[in-house]
Amino acid sequence: MKPAETDLYQPVKSYLEAQGYEVKAEIGAVDVVGMREGDEPVLIELKLAFSLTLLQQGVARLAISDVVYLAVLKPKGKAIKANLALCRRLGLGLMTVRLRDGFVEVLADPVPYHPRKSVKRKSRLLREFARREGDPNAGGATRVGLVTSYRQDALKCAAYLVVHGESKGSVVAKGAGVPRATNIMAADYYGWFERVSRGVYGVTEKGCVGLVNFEST
Repeated sequence: MKPAETDLYQPVKSYLEAQGYEVKAEIGAVDVVGMREGDEPVLIELKLAFSLTLLQQGVARLAISDVVYLAVLKPKGKAIKANLALCRRLGLGLMTVRLRDGFVEVLADPVPYHPRKSVKRKSRLLREFARREGDPNAGGATRVGLVTSYRQDALKCAAYLVVHGESKGSVVAKGAGVPRATNIMAADYYGWFERVSRGVYGVTEKGCVGLVNFEST
């Protein structure tokens, strides 16, 4: 028999009652309300699975109380991970219910979210912004085919080789104005270059096509 949202209620109610809360269902628009003297009301929204509607309901309940939980049927595998992170960002608590034995597990309590800043990622972003020449991409575009500063440097190397022929990496670096030319051509991320001898590189047919495709950047 397919479970219903109402099947989640009794396990959640029992869990709260074990902690001294008086629990009632369907108070106003809230699925479950727990009251304990001296504490903020605990508000819980019940759903069999995550949905945008559930998250929106949870956020709306924060206007009533700071202690809001989402309660969902315990999912299989690791499907909970992304939604757990989202709940934390929204300041919502999260609990799962295992129907076969009524086990309730609290995965997150509702606390204000304070993200840890990544110095490394911030530095990478600022470095890419500084290196990028012009603004060759449209905001919202897919990652495929984006013009990054790395691709711009690769294009300069390919253009130099088309004009001057096979050349040493150090020569390309100076002539194309790309200090990392040797590393770019050696890594050959786009398949645009070929190593013809030690330290000497040429441009491939694919590299020529790349120049044509991105010549306006």
